[in-house]
Amino acid sequence: MEDIKNILFDLGGVILDLDRDSAVRRYKEIGLDSAEELLDPYHQKGVFLALEEGRVSKEAFHEEVRRISGKNLSDEDIDEALLRFITHTPTYKLEMLEQLRKKYKLYLLSNTNPVIMDWALSPDFPANGKILSDYFDKMYLSYKIGITKPDKRIFEYVIADTGLIPSETLYIDDGVANIAMGKALGMKTYCPKNKEDFRHIFGL
Repeated sequence: MEDIKNILFDLGGVILDLDRDSAVRRYKEIGLDSAEELLDPYHQKGVFLALEEGRVSKEAFHEEVRRISGKNLSDEDIDEALLRFITHTPTYKLEMLEQLRKKYKLYLLSNTNPVIMDWALSPDFPANGKILSDYFDKMYLSYKIGITKPDKRIFEYVIADTGLIPSETLYIDDGVANIAMGKALGMKTYCPKNKEDFRHIFGL
């Protein structure tokens, strides 16, 4: 960590604990039989990918889920099922971010969607009155940029916008393909397992 000045974090599987199977089960319960093939731990497909890439609005996403399910599902049911992806927000990881921010620039780079972020940027985010953006110098979200990881262009966007030097940057992501791209661009990398306590790499 001696030469590191910036830390670039993924969100799901790194800061937040994920359970893709819980989301799939819930979608199947409410009538989306194709949930198994559409939902992926690292890179979505179909309308879920379109949502993460910002090619459809949240409203259009709801309509498309209703269409492919053949059910008159409520917006709330559709969103609640998607939020099942997130099982837990470990307090100790948020405290870790607060400690790290005293020494490093912290950035978030996430393949995510407006349903997840509406929750993460609301008072419902379980962080003692803080919201997710309070923990980072800047957040880079796939649906805002229009590109998902591991596409090289989203990394180049972050590098250009922040002015960070890759060799001075630690990139933490649970996706092997994403880590490979960060490494190819010259970043130091760490690939934790979902729910892993990786504070030891910072000496915390």
